[in-house]
Amino acid sequence: MLIRFALLGAVLALNIPGCKKSPNASPDGQAAGASPAAGAVAAPSAAPVATPEPAPAKPTVDQNAQVILFGYHRFEKTVRRPDTEMTPEMFEAQMKELQDKKIPVIGLQDFLAWKRGEKNIPPRAAIITFDDGWKSQYDVGWPILKKYGYPVTLFIYTEGIKGMKFGGGAAMSWEQLAEMRDAGADVQAHSATHQDLRKAYDKVQKKKLNPEEYEQWLTAEIIGSKQLLEQKLGIRVNSFAVPFGYINDPVREFITKAGYEAIFTVYGQRLTYTSPNDSLGRYLMEGNKPKVFSDAANFSGSTSGGGAAPVAEISSESLQAQPASGETVKTALPLMRANLASMGPIDPGTVQMRVSGLGVVPATFDEKTQTISYQPTQKLRDKSCTVIIGGKSGDKKVEASWTFSIDDAALAAPATSAAPAVSSSPAPSPAKK
Repeated sequence: MLIRFALLGAVLALNIPGCKKSPNASPDGQAAGASPAAGAVAAPSAAPVATPEPAPAKPTVDQNAQVILFGYHRFEKTVRRPDTEMTPEMFEAQMKELQDKKIPVIGLQDFLAWKRGEKNIPPRAAIITFDDGWKSQYDVGWPILKKYGYPVTLFIYTEGIKGMKFGGGAAMSWEQLAEMRDAGADVQAHSATHQDLRKAYDKVQKKKLNPEEYEQWLTAEIIGSKQLLEQKLGIRVNSFAVPFGYINDPVREFITKAGYEAIFTVYGQRLTYTSPNDSLGRYLMEGNKPKVFSDAANFSGSTSGGGAAPVAEISSESLQAQPASGETVKTALPLMRANLASMGPIDPGTVQMRVSGLGVVPATFDEKTQTISYQPTQKLRDKSCTVIIGGKSGDKKVEASWTFSIDDAALAAPATSAAPAVSSSPAPSPAKK
């Protein structure tokens, strides 16, 4: 009988759910230091609780720091287009000026990490960027940057790489981009074909786009270029520099939804911790405007700290532009004119005209008629010509632009052979020859 009761107690103990042996049980099944009792059931022990790892504290960042971004294109011994070219000597002098002024040059990704609150940066810092992917950046600009130990970000338009649609002998190759990447260069996106993304017109195909086609085209320019860079170079692309700095709210929204963390324009300003990531201005360097660099390096420009875009875009249709947008003229010395009345009350002292290939030109502004005009004194050299006009209206900058083309015969003819304009389609983006 005693044996039966003992067995029954053991069976009951094994069939009570949730019961565990005491962790202090001895090998013979009895709790250490306790008197044995027939049929006794050990109380369940609490599971050990892991001590949570403390979360790493975020670094303290200087939210009063300021950053300036410089953008460069080509480095040439002989400067023919000062709006996008400068001599190697001028570029090196600017890099030395940063060194002499003890302005540290930081990487673009360090800048973005600072804006996320993840990393501190010096109180005043500069960033160097190269646009498009010109071979002179690899041959000339990069060695100078290495001499000073400066990082660089390359904003690449993918069809401009050697072997692609517009990639001629003056373009960098994928192999050269990979070499720069391996040495620490940051590669980011600058579209696929370098066109004005605001306009539903594909210059390459010479075609006006309906809404569905325009969305597909934007996808190729903004998302397709990102994917190609990431696939070819095995990198993460999180920044987009808009071609020509041209942007409006729909394009800005499209770029943001495509997964980009930052959008860069060409409207130079001191950038702060609160500068909006979708409107980060860069100072574009011109070969005949050394003061732009000096003013920026002195941190004397305006700051971007609000949420609004720095420039209000005005439709070119209201300008009564001459030559008209999309027109092809039969002279390489065309009178360029526009009416600024649609821009609102504009400060006459701030009115300015820029012409591609020339930079800022000595235009005349008539306050009474609100008309700005410029007559070139030397032949324009490029088939496609973009005119940008702007100024200040109240507390904001207003700007508009249009593009016209020059007939091939006019480009080859003597300067005196001006002729009336004839309408045609805009020219495609030029190849890097």
